Amino acid sequence: MKIAVINETSAADRNADILAALDGYGHEIINAGMRKNGEKPELQYIHTGLLAAILINLKRVDFVVGGCGTGQGFMNAVVQYPNIVCGHILTDLDAWLFAQINDGNVISLALNQGYGWAANINLRFIFERYFSVEGGSGYPAHRRDPQAQSRQTLKAISETTHRSMTDIIQNLPEEILAPVLTYPGVRELVAVDSIEDPALKAAFQQRYARLSEQTK
Repeated sequence: MKIAVINETSAADRNADILAALDGYGHEIINAGMRKNGEKPELQYIHTGLLAAILINLKRVDFVVGGCGTGQGFMNAVVQYPNIVCGHILTDLDAWLFAQINDGNVISLALNQGYGWAANINLRFIFERYFSVEGGSGYPAHRRDPQAQSRQTLKAISETTHRSMTDIIQNLPEEILAPVLTYPGVRELVAVDSIEDPALKAAFQQRYARLSEQTK
């Protein structure tokens, strides 16, 4: 699995804890967000939610670990976009159930509220439980089929109620999109020339061209 870790500014100091907690599972980890305080441009949870959605929708990653002070802001930001199923994960039991029942592609962690003694160990327990079960296997076991049907229904609802990523990239205000597209390493992750959807590729090309003109 290819996993992006995307920290926002208030939780930048937790980046090392998350990376350490994810170590040892054999997944490819992409450290895509803020790695320490003071990096520029500064990413708020509004920006990291967008970045998570871009990487998921471009299929650059399979899964995103994000969060913010409480986990609520990032969760609400990222679910504004299509093809996102995000869980607000506080405990290892949350992680264990979310993996089996919801089989989502994003989790949001509380990285300041209640982040005290042994919080880094709690992160380790969260990932141990998340990766210990088959995604979408169902809990309890007899609920597997209706839970799978609900996931498909939710996916169809998301496709109906959200704009396409092409529309989003074309129309988002510059103050929201620019910090994300210009953040160190993001352009390489987006890899515009390899985007398969012609309309989405053109949308990214246009926005990057506009940003280049502004910096001249």
